[in-house]
Amino acid sequence: MISKSKMPKALLAAVLFLACASLAVAQKVPSPKDVYGFRVGDDYKLADYAQIEDYLTQLDNTSNRVKKIEIGETVLGRKMYLLFISSEKNLAQLDKWKDISTKLARASVSDQEAARLSQEGKAIVWIDGGMHSTELAHGQMTSELAYTLATSETAEMKNIRENVITLLMPVMNPDGLDIVVDWYRKNMGTPYETSRPPVLYHYYMGHDNNRDWFMNNMPETYNVTKILYNEWYPQIVYNHHQSSPAWTKISLPPYADPVNPKIHPAVTAAVSEVGSAMTKRFSLENMPGAIADNVYTMFWNGGGRTVPYYHNMIGILTETGHTTPTPRFYDPEKLPKTVAGGTPTDGTDIMYPDPWKGGESHFRDAVDYMLTATWATLDLAADRKENYLHNIYKMGKSAIEKSKAEGPFAYIIDKNQWDSFEAVNLVNVLLRGGIEIEKATKDFTVNGKKYEKGTYVIYAGQAFRPYLLDLMEKQDYPTRFQYPGGPPDTPYDLAGWTLPMQMGVDVDKIKEAFEAPTEKISTPQVDHYEGSISKSGSFGYALSVNTNASVAATNKILKAGGTAFKAMTEFKAGKSTFPAGSFVVSGDDVLVESLAKEYGLEFTGLAARPEVQLTKIHLPKVGLYKSWVSNMDEGWTRFVMDEYAFDMDTLHDVDIKTVDLSKYDAIILPSQRPKSMLHGNSVLDMPEKFTGGMGLDGSMALSNYVKAGGTLIAFDEASDFVIEQFGLPLRDATEGADSKDFFIPGSLIKTGIDTSHPIAFGMKDTVAVSFNRSRAFTIDKQSKTGEGGKEDIKDAPAPEVEVIATYAAKDLLMSGWALGEQRYIAKKPALVKTKYGKGSCVLFAFRPQFRAQPRGTYKLIFNAIYEAASE
Repeated sequence: MISKSKMPKALLAAVLFLACASLAVAQKVPSPKDVYGFRVGDDYKLADYAQIEDYLTQLDNTSNRVKKIEIGETVLGRKMYLLFISSEKNLAQLDKWKDISTKLARASVSDQEAARLSQEGKAIVWIDGGMHSTELAHGQMTSELAYTLATSETAEMKNIRENVITLLMPVMNPDGLDIVVDWYRKNMGTPYETSRPPVLYHYYMGHDNNRDWFMNNMPETYNVTKILYNEWYPQIVYNHHQSSPAWTKISLPPYADPVNPKIHPAVTAAVSEVGSAMTKRFSLENMPGAIADNVYTMFWNGGGRTVPYYHNMIGILTETGHTTPTPRFYDPEKLPKTVAGGTPTDGTDIMYPDPWKGGESHFRDAVDYMLTATWATLDLAADRKENYLHNIYKMGKSAIEKSKAEGPFAYIIDKNQWDSFEAVNLVNVLLRGGIEIEKATKDFTVNGKKYEKGTYVIYAGQAFRPYLLDLMEKQDYPTRFQYPGGPPDTPYDLAGWTLPMQMGVDVDKIKEAFEAPTEKISTPQVDHYEGSISKSGSFGYALSVNTNASVAATNKILKAGGTAFKAMTEFKAGKSTFPAGSFVVSGDDVLVESLAKEYGLEFTGLAARPEVQLTKIHLPKVGLYKSWVSNMDEGWTRFVMDEYAFDMDTLHDVDIKTVDLSKYDAIILPSQRPKSMLHGNSVLDMPEKFTGGMGLDGSMALSNYVKAGGTLIAFDEASDFVIEQFGLPLRDATEGADSKDFFIPGSLIKTGIDTSHPIAFGMKDTVAVSFNRSRAFTIDKQSKTGEGGKEDIKDAPAPEVEVIATYAAKDLLMSGWALGEQRYIAKKPALVKTKYGKGSCVLFAFRPQFRAQPRGTYKLIFNAIYEAASE
């Protein structure tokens, strides 16, 4: 180093000038308190999203260690931002670090090159807050995290900035943040100060915004996914949440068993390594209450911290206590002997070595615990950056080699599908998740089967093979019990989610190597197969009912003033055969042409009316029940209705009781507990405006609606409400079953379909239904016994119940885990239609639209609605 005494005067002056200028800029960087007017985490204080946006902009403008970019918009149109925080030198070379991270994560370089890049590169660490909006601290904490990381001059922070590129997502759900902040401010000082809003804090999916990470249905999810798995490939992905067990401060890794065997074991070890670093730091900083091995497992694929596992990334979830700015007091005299289902609080448990003993608890405590856990993570990444970079390469390379040794060689998604629209949707789901896919440039043959040009080929020999296999193959969740002879050890979230099964897509799994003329897809998603309009449509056009896309197209044609019919039997047009239930539509030719292109639909022109029974349908008017008890199933149903262009109104409890329901062709009751539907929120929990359910008068209104000719559609739990309130001749076959005998936590169950029924038009005869602690039906039968003897009396009229879907007689479990399925649901009705007055009730024992994933059962909903809209 040149001493100042030997440095040329001009150069010395320039260096001093730049140092002073840099210091001046640093001094101008505002803290969150400067902008918000309060310290992050202060009691009763929250920043809304406009304030956070303002602060992020000021931080970006004043610090050359921060770069803010916009990555997309939310459902409601708010902007989403990502911050890059590192040294000035590193930020000037972001493209370089991204390129290194990409090559290593994709294992697209040689071992020698990988070693060099690992040494040269920077650790990429993703940190986010604000996903679950009622967990208020993390969406606030990220402002202080950004400020401290950008301005602190401690040796640790300098080391982090030198060796880590921190990708900070300040608020994952801006819409929800404003909903919850506004609710808190309005209710401050009232009995409802710490209550949660009576609406979903994500417009469509509420708390399920951490359940959308492989489908990427929502823009918020996809905006993040494209950064994680298609652009930056961080080695660590850290989600902040707030749901620690009572009387603890923070829940962290290592997580509970089981672990999914498709995850590379090095990921599992690294997750525990991060958790160990956190625990050590909390202990050294005298911050008690850190507990591990609690509830959260490493098996389910679909969450913000679990999907990274299948991309060879270290996914971290911490759950920190104290979600509200309102203080709380824990009486130390009432410290329980155990927490979190049996963990002792005396310091003898290795997973809870430093228990929290109670006392005052403040919002700021949550902020401090989150910051401390983050510093532990970033410090570890900075010290081990070369190791983490090289490890993600080694895991990716291992995945490629494993494919060669174990197979499969590839998956082929044939162009000829029952529903080609959903086949392409599956391709896009995989592309969005970072899977490399190729498209055939010519026809080819494998194992004697010919595939057309345009067929999709997914070679399994790629770095993200664990992700590909986990989504394409069935899940086998291990059988575990809490204790011998006791209830099952329930999975965290779901046990089975295999996408081809859920979406009704045929995929050919090829074990042996083959050659095919293909080219790699370079776009983030592909268009649907090229649509067409064959022949003139002087009468109209035929659309196959087999594809879900026909529903969206038909609804859009009807909205534009066109006409539509449903064919009640099979018919031919040109060289094509159209199954029963297919659409015959007519409308504006320009619109038809655009719909053919948008959805990849084939409109077959009809010169004359087909010689089959055609039932005219109008644009269905749908009412969707929405309780003030916020209900994610309602949100997902609303999403599906919007996606397929149905004309829909939201019906609150007061609407059910006061609106003229006869204007609705069909009313949908999403899955919800009957007691919750009937009684709603209590005045002890919610302001009076948002209390009470539909009550008996609402139930009577629905009864009168159906009796007068309406159609009521109920999903899963809501079917119990209809059965109970209407006195239908049905009951839940699983009611009263002990969880030790019957339990299906979230799996795919084989179900037979009566495809001759109009509600099942366009369905395959066997499908996978999403069974999530769902039910089965039993149809009531007349009893002819009395006092133990059989009576010789005439038969009563049989209940007017049409069975449309039935759980399979054997081999029910297609993917996931099930206990007692053969005894309790085998051969039992899963979907029925019952006559009630002049109308009907269509009751689903499951959720056919669960999280907008089981596309293969959507048509059951659509057909029920169209049947109600028949003229």
